[in-house]
Amino acid sequence: MREIVVLVIESWVINDDSPVPVSSAGVVEALRSRIASGQLETWLTSSYGRLLAFVTNAERAMVVLLEGEDDPGEHAVDPGTAGSSDGFILSNGQGDEYPDEDTVPIREAFRIVEHIIGTGSWPADARWVVDR
Repeated sequence: MREIVVLVIESWVINDDSPVPVSSAGVVEALRSRIASGQLETWLTSSYGRLLAFVTNAERAMVVLLEGEDDPGEHAVDPGTAGSSDGFILSNGQGDEYPDEDTVPIREAFRIVEHIIGTGSWPADARWVVDR
């Protein structure tokens, strides 16, 4: 008897864009384009029903990974960073301010999102907090 292994790859789409999946190689460019057009909040949905939120003020970003709509999730952190930053404009127009410890520099956020889209998990060297 032979065992057949089927590898199922998780795909991600940007919620309010095309239904065509975004690749790990193209997600940063898509995020940069959205930021340039004033869209500072981006939600991606995976083929497994997971959600990935990216909210930025163009300097720092909050990156949140949820297992589903009702999941409190987990988010990237920058431990020991003092202060807070504002200018995180949500799609409904609301402006938020977050502690810098709960956000990461935008380059790190891009790296994290690219890795999650490509592998389905956080980079091994990233710092995050589970909010569940």
